[in-house]
Amino acid sequence: MAQSRQAIQSRIRSVESTRKITRVMQLIASTELTKQRRRMEENREYANGLEDLLAFAVRSSADDSIYLKENKNKPNLVIVFTSDMGLCGAYNANILRMVQAHAKDELVMIGANGCTWARSNHTMLYKSVENLNMDNAYEIVSKLLNDALKRFEAGEIGKIQVLYTHFKNVLTYVPTLETILPVQKQKIKKEVEEGAKQMTDFEPDQEEMLAQIIPMAVKSAVYARFLESKTSEQASRRMAMEAATDNADELHDELMLAYNQARQAAITNEIIDIVGGANALS
Repeated sequence: MAQSRQAIQSRIRSVESTRKITRVMQLIASTELTKQRRRMEENREYANGLEDLLAFAVRSSADDSIYLKENKNKPNLVIVFTSDMGLCGAYNANILRMVQAHAKDELVMIGANGCTWARSNHTMLYKSVENLNMDNAYEIVSKLLNDALKRFEAGEIGKIQVLYTHFKNVLTYVPTLETILPVQKQKIKKEVEEGAKQMTDFEPDQEEMLAQIIPMAVKSAVYARFLESKTSEQASRRMAMEAATDNADELHDELMLAYNQARQAAITNEIIDIVGGANALS
């Protein structure tokens, strides 16, 4: 019985140590979530404005514009955002489950977890990027999109798509596949579409305007999805650490109950031994 109590005490110390770690990681994730959400919201207005401008400019162009047409005979280029760090619940698993449906597409995998998954599953990648952080994210995204735009304009790929985690709120984040190019007509807001029907003068000219707007808008859209993915990652990590802390609390309570029961049983046995010895002497 004494050995059992020692084993329980050892487990209690282990659970307490784990609980401290998960609690600290939960607090860190909460802080990072606040920062990341602020970045995402500050960027959102700029990104939405550029997307509206792109939709307006493309809709004002000829109906046979390459930016409105999909080449269905060519593979799609899919940019996938995963995390570089773990301990974020089902965040990566949900995204990678969707990746399996796009095995025939050209995949650009961003994030160490996604790259590791691709290697272990022998999945061919067009490009891969690990350790993408806030300092170098836009620069790397810009380089990827410059290459993707050239290939789209040359007809080498049918679509440019982004597979990311859409952040709705701190409890809800949904894996989403979104087409960046060609511009989807259903994405064009009604007021933008109505404005495009009016006579519009472009300065210096429409083609040059498109040449400047499209790279800016596409890069901004993909970068905005990156920020949403990072925000979702921190929210998922916070929830995972909160659940781990709660589980540690429950396990600690169960172990304390078991320890107290073992301790009471040991005391009872000692009393029985003492009473038995006293009766034998009397």
